[in-house]
Amino acid sequence: MKLFEILLVVLTLASGLILLADKLYFAKRRAARAGLLDSEPVAVDYARAFFPVLAIVLVVRSFIAEPYKIPSSSMMPNLLIGDFILVNKFSYGLRLPLNNAKVVPLGEPKRGDVVVFHFPGHSDNDPAKGENFIKRVIGIPGDQIVFEGDGLILNGEPVKYDNKGLYAGHRGQGEGSSLLVEHLPGRTHTVLETDYPRGAGQWTVPAGKYLVMGDNRDNSDDGRFWGLLPEENLRGKAFLIWLNCSGWFCKDGFEPSRIGSSIN
Repeated sequence: MKLFEILLVVLTLASGLILLADKLYFAKRRAARAGLLDSEPVAVDYARAFFPVLAIVLVVRSFIAEPYKIPSSSMMPNLLIGDFILVNKFSYGLRLPLNNAKVVPLGEPKRGDVVVFHFPGHSDNDPAKGENFIKRVIGIPGDQIVFEGDGLILNGEPVKYDNKGLYAGHRGQGEGSSLLVEHLPGRTHTVLETDYPRGAGQWTVPAGKYLVMGDNRDNSDDGRFWGLLPEENLRGKAFLIWLNCSGWFCKDGFEPSRIGSSIN
């Protein structure tokens, strides 16, 4: 996705500069030499055709909504492998493409939000550093959080859980896990747990940081293992599933019932 973003910005700028240069200089030369050099260059013709489309895609993707495909089972049972989602890019402020710098502050993540972000990495040389990840915000600035035995204690208060029995699984993932309803303050959602809990620890969340976790608690590489998420890494808030398709041409599964589902 980072490569696509770079390519989109470069092509948009290149086509725009070609049109600008042609309008300010080369078009006038062609007009003055009418009859000798009166045809429009191929590069200008292509730029004129593609620049509006590229510009619209860049603006929409950078400031309004960005598509993202769920690559793993870490957010089951709420987001499944093969879900294509939309990310609201202005929920937490308008950011520039490429460097993700915030230029217009509009809001901050709330506890329970599902967010897409640039992965800060386990270390500076982590090959996945900078890739887009998706997790749920569990801790916001000022929170004190303890996680042990697959249960949360938030600011000294144990979070309530309702056990809904065993999860049936989805395409071979998550079968046999316990399906629980987690009652975060102001937000209720489902999570999965196994008999082999991971990621116990305690955290105090400072300003400008967030603790994020996957809903598939024992099968998620999240903030319990690599640390708190910096605010500047946020990309946006996930809000809609627009397609579920697994494998080339959906050969591994297609679920139309998930299309249009909101993300809790």
